Amino acid sequence: MLSKEQLEHFESRLQEERTKALKALGRFGRRTKLDREVMDSDLSSYTDHMADQGTEAMEREKAALFASKEGRYIYRLERALKRLYSDPDKFGLCQTCSTEVAFKRLDALPHARYCIDCKRQEEAGV
Repeated sequence: MLSKEQLEHFESRLQEERTKALKALGRFGRRTKLDREVMDSDLSSYTDHMADQGTEAMEREKAALFASKEGRYIYRLERALKRLYSDPDKFGLCQTCSTEVAFKRLDALPHARYCIDCKRQEEAGV
């Protein structure tokens, strides 16, 4: 079971990670809005070369994937905060085998739900 200080440490880490991810998502939103405004300007009335259009489409797709990834990360961080607040005695326990998740693992990945062995088994499809 984690000490009160450790729980406070992980709460702080989760909040920090959430703040960073929200800022990154905000930058994405501002950049996307700016890109749309530029596309709607009078300068965009000139016909782009097909290669330029393809590049722009690829950049938009990459940006959407980034936003989706950040959104999933924020969701995992918020779920971890919810677990921490609702049942602090179980925070840091593997959701599969109920053993303690290593402190180093939690410190590196504060939203981790599984110990390293169970995570490896999950990824291997066992």
